[in-house]
Amino acid sequence: MKLDTGLLTPSLREAAEHAQLAETMGFDALWTAETSHDPFFPLVMAAERTEHIKLGTAIAVAFPRSPMILAQIAWDLQVHSRGRFILGLGTQVKGHNERRLGVKWEHPGPKLREMIQVIHAIWDCWQHGTRPSFHGKFYNFSLMTPFFNPGPIEFPRPALYIAGVNEYMCRLAGELCDGFHIHPFHSIKYLDHVTLPNIEKGLQISGRTRKDVGLATTAFVITGENRDQIEAAKGPVRQQLAFYASTRTYSGVLEAHGWGDTCQRLHEKTAKGDWGGMAEEITDEMLEVYAVTGTYDEIADKVKQKYTGYLDRVAFYLPFTAGDPQRWRRIVQAFNG
Repeated sequence: MKLDTGLLTPSLREAAEHAQLAETMGFDALWTAETSHDPFFPLVMAAERTEHIKLGTAIAVAFPRSPMILAQIAWDLQVHSRGRFILGLGTQVKGHNERRLGVKWEHPGPKLREMIQVIHAIWDCWQHGTRPSFHGKFYNFSLMTPFFNPGPIEFPRPALYIAGVNEYMCRLAGELCDGFHIHPFHSIKYLDHVTLPNIEKGLQISGRTRKDVGLATTAFVITGENRDQIEAAKGPVRQQLAFYASTRTYSGVLEAHGWGDTCQRLHEKTAKGDWGGMAEEITDEMLEVYAVTGTYDEIADKVKQKYTGYLDRVAFYLPFTAGDPQRWRRIVQAFNG
């Protein structure tokens, strides 16, 4: 299992330095998210200042971009990073697609399936000269002229990961993708009962095996130098868990433990704008299930203990920063040791 980290700097200038430091620390991959900044631009900067660390999106929102646009960005970043880029896509939820991003929400699972198929078809066209002939319900790819064709590259095609929670996305990852970003809001029970069995169903459809799809997540950790700091660190984790748990699409993660009614209460509080009161719904028992708790000296071993046999790579939801490099160096060394 590899230890990854996130790239959350607000400045593109800082992104290059942050990536370089993460590489020297020994992280295996650096992931960007599509939150308040574009997820691709920082990776351009990171690729210029690093040599070995993998670079990927976790995630870029799929539907505001066409398959061709995503294929081009990934193709260029794969060349620029010298074969280290991972294209990670996610659907986001209906409200954000329609009300924030301004795109139509329609059958997200089947639409993402077609998007993956078209992206692969585009890459095959560029790399091997195959004829563009994809005709689907949501996307078509039937034209490629030399002026718009970047041509083959000297690296393998970019790895393509998707993110998801529910059964369809798990099966889709097993069938068509190189990897799966397991949502940070998960539990081992949910992995055992929903995620892994459905990935296996997808693998059976494609005739592949578990080694053909990498499983990754960003794990919630509650950590500090001592117990007082750990207790103080619980608040932000409660708040973030409450935010995710308020999304009815993710209710199955709560229902697996008999906490389905919590989702409804949280959803009602979001409608009222009661953001502060939401954290109160996340109990200590829930923290034990959805997060990993330990001191800075313990946390690497505890994360490894929880996820060995489940994941191929893991990052901490607590972002890596340059503020205390020695502490992070100890954590990475302990994880990799």
